[in-house]
Amino acid sequence: MFIDQAQITVRGGKGGNGVASFRREKYVPRGGPDGGDGGRGGTVFLQADPQRTTLNEFRHRKRFAAQAGGSGAGQNCHGKAGDDLVIAVPCGTLVYEQGKLLADLDASCERICVARGGRGGLGNQHFATAIKQAPRFAQRGEPGEERVLDLQLKLLADAGIVGAPNAGKSTLLAAVSAARPKIADYPFTTLEPQLGVVPVDIDVNFVLVDVPGLIEGASKGAGLGDRFLKHIERTRVLIHLIDGAAEPDDAIKQLRMIEDELRAWDPKLLELRRIVAVSKQDLPSAHTTLAAVRRAAGPDIHGISAATGAGVRELMGDVYNAVQVARSQAAQQQAEVVLQPLPKPADASVLVHKEGRAFRLSGRTIERVAAMTDLDTDEGQVYLQKALTRSGARRKLERAGAKPGDRIRIGEAEIVL
Repeated sequence: MFIDQAQITVRGGKGGNGVASFRREKYVPRGGPDGGDGGRGGTVFLQADPQRTTLNEFRHRKRFAAQAGGSGAGQNCHGKAGDDLVIAVPCGTLVYEQGKLLADLDASCERICVARGGRGGLGNQHFATAIKQAPRFAQRGEPGEERVLDLQLKLLADAGIVGAPNAGKSTLLAAVSAARPKIADYPFTTLEPQLGVVPVDIDVNFVLVDVPGLIEGASKGAGLGDRFLKHIERTRVLIHLIDGAAEPDDAIKQLRMIEDELRAWDPKLLELRRIVAVSKQDLPSAHTTLAAVRRAAGPDIHGISAATGAGVRELMGDVYNAVQVARSQAAQQQAEVVLQPLPKPADASVLVHKEGRAFRLSGRTIERVAAMTDLDTDEGQVYLQKALTRSGARRKLERAGAKPGDRIRIGEAEIVL
């Protein structure tokens, strides 16, 4: 089954916990704190893999999590960093979060980070001061990021075959590549796009996609046309195949209908180099159809027979030349792209709002501090209270009407002001 849409949940690995530990060695008085830090959690990446052509892998498996970092230990031993998780997706995958496009993985081995691992917690050695020389407090590991992503696949191919059902598109793909699509003498045989690699010479080839037959209204969803048309948006060249077995008038209607559907879906598709061919020239009536199409659309129309091979080599040569021109233009445009500066990181501001009888603090920095603080200890409570003062959150709480004894919620943590 061809799957071109999927939703997955990814989570970075939790950072390892820091540890509260003290040196206890013979003949070493007042050894002091020696708790090690926790290791960073693993990060989740999506990477384009040219060997994959569908999102079938995500049909049943929808949750992915990177490895958590190891906890620290005594004698200043730090925890091991968690392994990163790389999820392979097909080239041409669009990554969305809540309707916003995050990335377009249209190049082989292109990789993006989608969920960062949490930082490791600090051991108690970091909290020793001249006044408090034996801190019994260590940080917890930071939770990893968790995101829900929508994946949409638009196949990457140099050329695409479009046409009405039963025009001979699958037969042509099978004749020029190693692809083996289902071929039968009834309409809508092909139910999903098929990819094939067309060899032109040694180490010279191009990728061809056979799009299922399009009918009138395809651009509005008729016959699942909206799902099929998106797979030709990335092609560089279109092969418009017309059924040579059709009556001349019907063949011309096919030509106009496909043009209208391409225009209705995306007018830019008509700006692509479009090579028209009339199939099934091994049939006597197909010659009459070819002549009629040439009178209607111009003399540069290919007549081919995938069954006998007549005209196929010339058609593929014309397609490859057009693909080469399109590749050169795309490379030139890519070289002219001006890189935009990276966005500035979000500030550490703290927001306060009322939540029932309690107050909620929100802000990336303060939420991270709360998540990494062990509030089951008195020292952890004191540490977080000091963090509220340093960040300016306490002042904002007082302005919002918070008083001593009120409950303050920060992420999943809850304390008393």
